[in-house]
Amino acid sequence: MKGEQILQMFGFLLPAVVTGVVAFYFFKLHTKNEDGRRRFLLHKDTQKNTLPIRLQAYERMALFLERIAIPSLVVRVAPKSPDKNEYESLLIKSIETEFDHNLSQQIYMTDECWNVIKAAKSATIQMIRKAAMSETDSADKLREDVLTETMDKTSPSTTALSYVKKEIGDLW
Repeated sequence: MKGEQILQMFGFLLPAVVTGVVAFYFFKLHTKNEDGRRRFLLHKDTQKNTLPIRLQAYERMALFLERIAIPSLVVRVAPKSPDKNEYESLLIKSIETEFDHNLSQQIYMTDECWNVIKAAKSATIQMIRKAAMSETDSADKLREDVLTETMDKTSPSTTALSYVKKEIGDLW
């Protein structure tokens, strides 16, 4: 008789346990889907708010790259004295100041893009330093040498600007 009661109790308990497990599974699945939906909506809303800020950061870095391009840099930054070393320092300081002014933009772009921009800045400074090592004796001659050296090559700014444009295209 006891065995029959245990079997009967097990017969009543089994459907309740199965129903509980199925209900728990569906509740967990529903909670997971709701959490995913909330995250998606939050991400979508955040994206809508941050996209204009990110685009503005890319615009500022494009402007930076245009401003440090050798032809525009030497036209914009004229020598203040005939001393070539002073002019070299002035050009490099102009690049560094421009870069420092836009330093905060890095939080809105990928590390790879930021590294490309930093590399363009460094390469531009190196080009100026290389031209300054020549037998140049005046600031005006240095200006000519810097322009001449960059005439045959693709400028680092142009390469970096192409990368920035590609990355902006990936945002869409």
